Amino acid sequence: MKFLKILCAIGFLVVLASNIWSISGWIEARGVYDDICYLRQAHLFDRFGLRGIDTNITFDDDHYLKNKLKEIDFPEWNDVKRAPCHTWNASADKHVLQYPPGTGFILSLFPAGFRVIPLYILTSVVAVGFSLLALTLASTVYRLILVAAFGDSAIYLMINPAKASYSVAPTMMICALAGFLTAKLFMQPSRHRFALWAVIGLLIGLSVNFRLANLFLAAGYCLYLAGAFLLARSKETFLQGTAFGIAFLIGMVPTLIANAINAGSPFSTTYGGVDVAPPELKADVVLSYLVDVQFTLLAISVVWTAWLWRVDRDRARQIAVLVAVNLAVNLIFFMTHPIFTPYYIIPIDMLSLWTLLFATLKLRSERAAACAAFPQPASA
Repeated sequence: MKFLKILCAIGFLVVLASNIWSISGWIEARGVYDDICYLRQAHLFDRFGLRGIDTNITFDDDHYLKNKLKEIDFPEWNDVKRAPCHTWNASADKHVLQYPPGTGFILSLFPAGFRVIPLYILTSVVAVGFSLLALTLASTVYRLILVAAFGDSAIYLMINPAKASYSVAPTMMICALAGFLTAKLFMQPSRHRFALWAVIGLLIGLSVNFRLANLFLAAGYCLYLAGAFLLARSKETFLQGTAFGIAFLIGMVPTLIANAINAGSPFSTTYGGVDVAPPELKADVVLSYLVDVQFTLLAISVVWTAWLWRVDRDRARQIAVLVAVNLAVNLIFFMTHPIFTPYYIIPIDMLSLWTLLFATLKLRSERAAACAAFPQPASA
């Protein structure tokens, strides 16, 4: 087993090296509107520090946005009020960037002109780190094959489809950590349950600052905790839910502040157009998901969740319930969203898969430990 684990680790590093080679050739001016807008947010943080959270178009007095639009031959580059990814907010009386501030802030941590490459390399390294952690927990050849297949796939996903939006990269790191902690919370009972619930809530709250739709990553956790309290009516379940909820709100604070500044209220959105259209089930949107890699990951998550429910009647079944509810809520939201994008359900897919992977590995190692502690009597 040790030799096989070493081979798997080498495989992860080979895929990582391939990622780094591919990422090192990326350019930031690839003509994608979202890229320019995330980079503009990073530029504002560079210029004004934390005050860069205010994305008023009047702050383009240095012509950063105009120049970026001109580089990609945007027809109305000279009129910033026609800039993509910006909306007119009547209550705040200004044109503002529609995205939450987290992705721009993360990009601002890297040098101007060299922001995207190190972000995606870091994300790939984090994926390798969690894959290696999973490798140490694999106790059988079958579990090892599972980790090898999942790890290589997770690392490769940092290239495609994660590159479709800069917001996906930091989201993927949070999904890996939250998935690991979720499995740990249920599969390794400890005195630190409240702290783990709080940390998971904080992580998912922070993810909202990268993509507003990440708000729905909390759905399964909230509904699970609400159900647990209604069934048990205990102080413990109430405090667990409270710890998660408060930490989740704390994690969202940057977005709430950004909304207050840019939209006039913490609970008003800076989005407009199709993004705020009412839910509608469209055949072309559903079909687009069915033929995309996102659906493959979703199908694996569903089958894996059903298997975990069937194979274990204790703590792993609770994880299966949480993951199933989370998948259902996110699937309903995105399938009824008026437009399709190749990365929309990647975050919920990866949060679910990381959770299921570590739950499965901890389930097996726990059973092996129990068998070692209480060996079966030899037959006569």
